Amino acid sequence: MFTLSRISGSTKIAAVLLATAVLAPSIAEAQQRNRRAPVVHRNGPQHAQFQALPLERSAQNHLLVRAFINGRPALLGVDSGAPVSAVSINRVRYFGLAAAGPDAEVPSRLRINGRYAPVMVARGLRLGSLNLVEKPLVALDLSGSSTAAKMMKEQAIDGILGADVLFPTHALLDCRNQVLILKVDPSVQGGVPGMDFSGLSGIPMHVTPGDNLYVDGTVNGKRAKLMVDTGAFGTLLHQPFVRRMKIPTRDTQYVSAGVNMKHRGVQLAMISRMSIGSVQMRSKQVGVIDLEGLIRKGMLDASPPVAGLLGAEILQDHSGIIDFRTKTLYLRN
Repeated sequence: MFTLSRISGSTKIAAVLLATAVLAPSIAEAQQRNRRAPVVHRNGPQHAQFQALPLERSAQNHLLVRAFINGRPALLGVDSGAPVSAVSINRVRYFGLAAAGPDAEVPSRLRINGRYAPVMVARGLRLGSLNLVEKPLVALDLSGSSTAAKMMKEQAIDGILGADVLFPTHALLDCRNQVLILKVDPSVQGGVPGMDFSGLSGIPMHVTPGDNLYVDGTVNGKRAKLMVDTGAFGTLLHQPFVRRMKIPTRDTQYVSAGVNMKHRGVQLAMISRMSIGSVQMRSKQVGVIDLEGLIRKGMLDASPPVAGLLGAEILQDHSGIIDFRTKTLYLRN
């Protein structure tokens, strides 16, 4: 979770970024080895193979889905940048969640941005007719999100729907039309019937062992990778990368903070030429922030480096569709 705040006198205006959870390598590898199709109970017709869920867009430019946790209504942020699903630590008791026990197939805690967070288990996480049973949820401090929602007079999220659900259900996330399609029956072969990708460019996504998604692109002609992060309200580039490129920046009154991380200043930069796969963009304004701790340092310094986060505004403006089955990002030029 990331908060973005502007401080002016005694007033704070906040928006929220659901940022990637950085897992300890041993935990990420164990999660990858133990990945299996989720245990589901179908609450709808037995012939239903896919479930289309309407999404809401918050004032903070996040996509939200209505769900049920242990039978109680929940509002979740759909976050392709989060490897694991989460629940607000302040809502654990409300949803009646139990801590993962010693006999559970999941660890009792996960390392999130340098600190450990407890893992809870929901008896059921229901998304439309899809019910995931014995679903692990990391308990996180999402107070920044609650503060932002209160200031913007909207409902606070109860948690995050992450890649641990989106991958096994072969999710198709349409960011422009605000629809999330999940495969209800894991035995069904192929993708969503009737999907039309005409006019869109298909861009392969690279998936790390920790279930983060990256696409190849360029920034002012320099090759770089960007994390596909629907939880990011805007596209953000790594501050040292921008400095090395000698791209002018201007300061803002905003500061940001991720889960378990201190506040960091936010700058703005105008990128004259930017590409994602074959999709070209000109004169694109982006945020600039130090992303160290949110993205592994080895990836920030790699060749090509990870330059930042591909956020919600590009995904919306370019009719982005994320296909978790084929690991493809579709964008319109």
